[in-house]
Amino acid sequence: MRSLARSAAITALCLSVTLGGCMTFRHTVGSGAQSHQTTEEGQWFALWGLVPLGSVDSKSLAGGAANYTVTTQYKPLDVLISLFTGVVTIHKQTVIVEK
Repeated sequence: MRSLARSAAITALCLSVTLGGCMTFRHTVGSGAQSHQTTEEGQWFALWGLVPLGSVDSKSLAGGAANYTVTTQYKPLDVLISLFTGVVTIHKQTVIVEK
């Protein structure tokens, strides 16, 4: 029984690390990021991603910049949160704005 729990933990860890990079969307506004200054915020969803809980305004995260890149992705921590809250179907994505 102990090895089964260990195997499940290792499997969950491997899935969280590998699935985190599978869902990444990148949008370029204007001519894209001109520097490496980033701002990051979490976007939460309920009911398997059907109902957003709040919203992330990428334009305000850009701080008035005309050229920036928006990346929306599931980071490993986001996947872990989704795994542990899957019973209540709460999910998190990370929105990163690079100016």
